[in-house]
Amino acid sequence: MTSSVHPVGQPAPISLAMVAGEASGDLLAAALIKQLTARLPAAQRYFGIGGSQMIAAGFDACWPSEKLAVRGYVEALRSIPEILRIRRALKRQLLAAPPTALIGIDAPDFNLGLEEQLRRAGIPTVHFISPSIWAWRGARIKKIKRATDLMLCVFPFEPEIYARAGVTARYVGHPLADVIPLAPNPSAARRRLNLSESGPIVAVLPGSRRSEIALIAPTFLAAMARMQASEPGLRFILPAASATIRAQLQPMLDNYPQLSVAVLDGDSHSALEAADAVLIASGTATLEAALYKKPMVISYQVPWLTAQIMKRQGYLPYVGLPNILAGRFVVPELLQHLATPDALARAMLDQLNDQANRARLTEIFTQMHDTLKCDSAVVAADAIAEFIETSRAGQRRSCVA
Repeated sequence: MTSSVHPVGQPAPISLAMVAGEASGDLLAAALIKQLTARLPAAQRYFGIGGSQMIAAGFDACWPSEKLAVRGYVEALRSIPEILRIRRALKRQLLAAPPTALIGIDAPDFNLGLEEQLRRAGIPTVHFISPSIWAWRGARIKKIKRATDLMLCVFPFEPEIYARAGVTARYVGHPLADVIPLAPNPSAARRRLNLSESGPIVAVLPGSRRSEIALIAPTFLAAMARMQASEPGLRFILPAASATIRAQLQPMLDNYPQLSVAVLDGDSHSALEAADAVLIASGTATLEAALYKKPMVISYQVPWLTAQIMKRQGYLPYVGLPNILAGRFVVPELLQHLATPDALARAMLDQLNDQANRARLTEIFTQMHDTLKCDSAVVAADAIAEFIETSRAGQRRSCVA
């Protein structure tokens, strides 16, 4: 492993390689960079794979994070060759000019393999946001132990799992709990979106990837039509994750001219805050809906082969984060063949109109929010800065010895 030459008696400048996949990782890493900049010496560089938010925070993106935005086994096949080429190129770059540390932001299928190879070469590694080993693919903890010097966890029960396996882990809270208000203001959100403050509204989030939209949105739209037929005053808001997703949705929406639906350009948080209930695809967005204290129905559909693989590696009876964190079914999940338009419509109307259930969920989700709210970016940056200083001190002692 090569290293840069520095004047005797002066510490090497800090450079941090970071790899973030998808828009969520880009946001997490950008907040982290801003906090790290205040904690580490001024002479530093952040570089690797990242998105526009990271670039705005001073990151040097050698590759865009969108290259890693692939979900599912079957769906990833077409992208694997390019992703592997990127990982090999990044590995060569980091081994030729080793950074102070590598910080993997989520994207475990990409990052853990890279972290393992670099850690073996003596480069310290951090992984921010634990993979869901408690829900499925628990055997990955063996790879994590080989790959990661420090695991930063966003759920409070995770560090104990890692401690039993001999992995150093810190709970830092969940970033979403810091940005979402403890007491949502639906009226203000409706005003921001130019929506009437009276009458029921359902937010519909069918996913943020083209593959998700193709499989999930047609069923969601058919369910919306049935709901509106049952309750003609019902309105819908549908935040499209990107212009590409909006264009993909439009022909499907054209099949339902009777629907009272407002399609938004992003702004899923305002949509969730404004809504009375949410029809939502499984994923991180379900935690966002819970933090906004909303009744919801969680659904998901993937190709049959992907479903079989995931089923064999799963451990919990639920897939939605609100249910996982509660440790029981607090909101309904309708997955795969159970996610019919009629079943979704019936479940959604129950969630929308059951006021006792709404009060119960508000209490559960408020307690959940309190637990997860820890100023995550600050705590994570403190943990990383402490880890880097400890690693550099160890390296200095090794050099003296």
